[in-house]
Amino acid sequence: MALFQCNTCGASKEVETGIVEVCANCGSAKVVNLTVQAEQIAKANDAFRAAIICGGHPAYKGRVVCSQGVAAEGPEFMTMAQLQVAGFADFNEDNDPHGDHSMGAVQVCGKTVWWKFDLYDEAYEFGADDPLDDDSTRRVLTLLFPNEY
Repeated sequence: MALFQCNTCGASKEVETGIVEVCANCGSAKVVNLTVQAEQIAKANDAFRAAIICGGHPAYKGRVVCSQGVAAEGPEFMTMAQLQVAGFADFNEDNDPHGDHSMGAVQVCGKTVWWKFDLYDEAYEFGADDPLDDDSTRRVLTLLFPNEY
């Protein structure tokens, strides 16, 4: 089962077998297999997260930021949070419904810290045009407390 979406009109279609090459709604050829896209984004997100503890990933560019609440806990807490986030691997249908590993939660010193990815353009102004284009996509990994969401 795969989910396809038209990048022109936004229509989506789920198919058991085969490939959707043209949107049945508008005729556009700009159709994306969201299932495959989610898997590829998950792979890149995982690699980016794992590399935050060693200076960043060479192919997946971006930055790690934290909320005011997380920053107020101090540098040791932020370091422990980053270590927990870098090693997170407990994805399931409940915490990763889209299959792209874009959000999670870890425990740091008895406190729940959420982390989430947003994908931007090179200038960090708009959403990524093509989240699979590693040269132009920038990841922002945010660490925050649930009450700051």
